[in-house]
Amino acid sequence: MDRVRYVLALILLLSWPPGVLLWIAIHPFAGFWRRFGPVWTYSVLALPSVLLAVLVWRWRHTLLATDLGTSYPLIGLAALTAIGAAILAVKRRKYLTFRILAGVPELTRGDDRGVLLREGIYGVIRHPRYIEALLGVATYTLFCNYLGLYALLLLSLPMLYLVVVLEEKELRDRFGPDYESYCREVPRFLPRAWRRVPPDTRPPLR
Repeated sequence: MDRVRYVLALILLLSWPPGVLLWIAIHPFAGFWRRFGPVWTYSVLALPSVLLAVLVWRWRHTLLATDLGTSYPLIGLAALTAIGAAILAVKRRKYLTFRILAGVPELTRGDDRGVLLREGIYGVIRHPRYIEALLGVATYTLFCNYLGLYALLLLSLPMLYLVVVLEEKELRDRFGPDYESYCREVPRFLPRAWRRVPPDTRPPLR
């Protein structure tokens, strides 16, 4: 079990910070990156992401120095957060394709702005994928039970909030009044008694 916890902790450390770095690097500068398109953008940003992963690898012993041990109550709690993340993933994947998830609409030149999602889970909360991601990080953290991962989880809160703010700015620039209206009707994170945007008055966009 100790070996499994350590390997999963390494996977989280090596994948999560570079992933957030990509989000932060793309969303506030989508207009700039759009000149180059998705392929060149991700080719350029791959270098700092890999360098960050290498840096984390070099510091892995320090980051994972404090092992709090196997805790079955925490593993049980991790199972609950995993279920929550899985439920959101199922609901989100009905509408958020890999193309959108990879940021292709933001980085595409011309008139291809993508569509603004307002159906399903996106008619309940605006950012289910970030809640899903946070629950995923919490799952790894609770299961692995390393002090460094708890610090990473706490750091993820302001980092994801920054990503959300930057993404919403980009969406406002891209969709204008449509997105402003959507923001007034649908909350960011906490549902309003699961009230959906009426499908007859809100055609699927993003």
